Amino acid sequence: MASPPPSGIYVPVPTFFSKEKQTDTAVDLETQGKHALHLASNGIRGLVLLGSTGEAIALSGHERRTLIKHIRQTMDSAGFKDYPLIAGTATQAIEATVIQLQEAKEAGAQWGLVLAPGFFASCVTQQGLIEWYTAVADYSPLPIMIYHYPAVSNSLSITASTFTTLSAHPNICGAKLSHGDLSLHAQLASSTIPSMTHDKFATFTGLGQQLLPFLTVGGAGAIDGLAAMFPRTLVHLYDLAKRMEDMEKARKLQEVIARAEGLVVGHGVVGVKEGVRRVLGFESECRLPLKAGMSEGAWGEWEGVVNELREVEADLG
Repeated sequence: MASPPPSGIYVPVPTFFSKEKQTDTAVDLETQGKHALHLASNGIRGLVLLGSTGEAIALSGHERRTLIKHIRQTMDSAGFKDYPLIAGTATQAIEATVIQLQEAKEAGAQWGLVLAPGFFASCVTQQGLIEWYTAVADYSPLPIMIYHYPAVSNSLSITASTFTTLSAHPNICGAKLSHGDLSLHAQLASSTIPSMTHDKFATFTGLGQQLLPFLTVGGAGAIDGLAAMFPRTLVHLYDLAKRMEDMEKARKLQEVIARAEGLVVGHGVVGVKEGVRRVLGFESECRLPLKAGMSEGAWGEWEGVVNELREVEADLG
């Protein structure tokens, strides 16, 4: 039975691009490494590379392998030996998914985060999903987590019973839930089914705005885009909730985080990169058709709450 990633706050890191290539942007490995070290040095438990925030669908196989390998070498060289790295996949075919997982393992990742195949969402049955994930897990050299993100999967739904069935597979060790269905979050995180106990199956939320309530029902943590710019703040809320101390402070912090998460929800990858640039100074392009950058007017809608979190982050430093 595969072990899940350790509990805590993870960051779905953006992929940093520069304008060096003539026809497209180039992966900026130097900035990628610096950002990763900043996160690890400020309490982040692990990184998700090449997820939806990482614009994974816009990278070649060679770029994927090179990025994972570089981050593994960067972390090892800085003293973060065996630092948790989760590699995302967003392919529809079983064989293509397994190939990406094989390459991710060879490059240094320890887990795979496998997005549900939603191209034919209106025709996909729960049994089809069970068989698809079972086949991937059978052949994957990495333990895998189920990535449930309806917004990028044609609104594909995965039911609690499907998660329960898949949790019995020895190579499926958890899930990331990137949606607002708190009922499903609670059912998975608080399940007493033997295959879903916390040492076998870890459930993470992809939304920091529901971190506190999610942790109270047994959630393992969050894989959260806001933590890319405010790592100490998200880790602090996690610690307060896990210790069950000063819950009034935890509730107040959750309220500010929930307001700031609107930047991530409303502007996606572009919002995360803009926040990382303005807060931490790490510059990045996006890959077309995405365009990096927010107007001053658009950013101004979020500047107030971002400044609130700047103060929190500084006080925790």
